[in-house]
Amino acid sequence: MTEVANPFPALLRRAVLHVSIAFVIVPIGTSFAQTKAVHLASTAWPPFTGVPGKPRFALDLVHTALGRIGIVANTDIVDERQLTPVLINGEFDGSAALWRSDERGSVLIYSDAYLENRLILVGRKGSDISAKSMSSLAGKKLALVEGYAYGDSVHGANGPIFVPSSSEEDSLHKLLSGEADYTLMDELVVEYITKNYSKEARTRLAIGSTPLVVRSLHLALNRNLPDAQSIIDQFNAELKRMIADRSYHRLLQVDWIEADIDGDGKLEFVPSDDKVGKVAPDHGYKLFTTTTATEPSSKPRYYFGGKVFNDWASVPDIHKAPRPPGTLTGGAQYTFFTFKW
Repeated sequence: MTEVANPFPALLRRAVLHVSIAFVIVPIGTSFAQTKAVHLASTAWPPFTGVPGKPRFALDLVHTALGRIGIVANTDIVDERQLTPVLINGEFDGSAALWRSDERGSVLIYSDAYLENRLILVGRKGSDISAKSMSSLAGKKLALVEGYAYGDSVHGANGPIFVPSSSEEDSLHKLLSGEADYTLMDELVVEYITKNYSKEARTRLAIGSTPLVVRSLHLALNRNLPDAQSIIDQFNAELKRMIADRSYHRLLQVDWIEADIDGDGKLEFVPSDDKVGKVAPDHGYKLFTTTTATEPSSKPRYYFGGKVFNDWASVPDIHKAPRPPGTLTGGAQYTFFTFKW
């Protein structure tokens, strides 16, 4: 797997400290890309990619970031087997949600990683969910959604007996009904389940702690696209601003994100709002597990109002006020999934 560079270097400190300036001033010598629209292709993999109106967090995030730098993006959903050929042949300008690939590397320019696909093993309560690889599931029935681009490490694995399903909800149904022993779900879907169906998840599911597959997601553009490198550079810079202004939280529908917001190699809890209530978060959604920001802290650190606080006691009381009405309160604001138990 390709190592992902730390997407939050020291430059972010300047972006955070001068965010009001960053959005209105363009440095001398910098110009917006001449290309004003890009036509992209992707495979279907909710909640990251899909058609409008369905879960498509990655596409929405990339389209939003590109829109903020003056680029209009639209994405067509294509079959998994078609994606690489149409990108190599130049039928599309690139893809908003792509894994790194040597085959495509000579044709495409990749952005910094902006998210990860992390596939978690989910079984019924009491199941052994200690598997560290697909080969450990030999002889087990594994529910997978037909048409999803799980990659060769899953589709090409020897051992599991694949049980096709029509959706994430159908995979869970097949698991609970005994038609499958396990299913693979992205950690973001698992996050959604544990927040919105906490009792059912606690009493009926066994959820693995180690992802069986981890792949970084990138925006990739054809090298022949006018100003392709300029667009990628501007996109990378915009990602940092979107962490600081909580656009990531809104687009991913999460309360807390763990990220190296100040570029010091340590993770901070970044909230979706500066008013979060009196109780410290017990966890946040990690954007990356393959980042250099892994140095442990003696205590969790928190980011509020452009500042990092080294412990919860140091966070000013103004930030411990109740959340404003209509903000996230421990679960997603929108019901993209409807799981039946």
